[in-house]
Amino acid sequence: MPDTFRRGVLVTRPEPGARDTAERLRALGFVPVMAPSLCIRPVAAELGDLAEIQAVVVPSGNALPALPAELRDVPVLAVGDATAARARDVGFRDVRSANGDAAALTALAVGTCNPVNGPLLLACGRGQGHKLAAALRGAGFTVRRRVTYAATPVLTLAPDARRALATDSVSAALFFSGETAAAFVRLALRAKIDVGGIDAISIGQPAAVALEALPWRSIRRASQPTQDAMLALLS
Repeated sequence: MPDTFRRGVLVTRPEPGARDTAERLRALGFVPVMAPSLCIRPVAAELGDLAEIQAVVVPSGNALPALPAELRDVPVLAVGDATAARARDVGFRDVRSANGDAAALTALAVGTCNPVNGPLLLACGRGQGHKLAAALRGAGFTVRRRVTYAATPVLTLAPDARRALATDSVSAALFFSGETAAAFVRLALRAKIDVGGIDAISIGQPAAVALEALPWRSIRRASQPTQDAMLALLS
């Protein structure tokens, strides 16, 4: 059996992040197998008086497309470097990265913002951001939590992913959120997919917990909630 046969890596995150992950995998000699388990769509939100906002808190790059151009000069506090880069790409001029998770994002807000200078706009997905909002409010901030995107589970795996899984050509699968992991688990259970020969790599604890519903060869959690730390676990 050729060495390349088991170099397939399942990429379950939706676009546009999936493309970046695929490029990174190819550079490392792996074969990306695109298997998005969520569909992302922007949601128009009532944001209130934008002149009052002292900073925009962004726990996911998916929250950015729905934000209006009037906010481009407002500081953006991004959960990680990839989200920060995406914010710059869409035109935000003052972008700061927490390079971590929600706790790091809260710490960044506390370290760079002052509660007396106006509310924070927390742009997040539907059903998300509640704990982050509570943490920021606990630090004294007024928080406007607004839903700017919705993540909908797909109904079936992409054909290429189904073929790769059926032919045992996938050695690992990447999961960038608890929601993505849970959606994939539902798809796999419904389709009776055998994952016993696959290593699941999670970005954090919520994803790792959701993945426990399937009999993976192993579940590996990244040492830090970053793509680099996840890719470092590939063998």
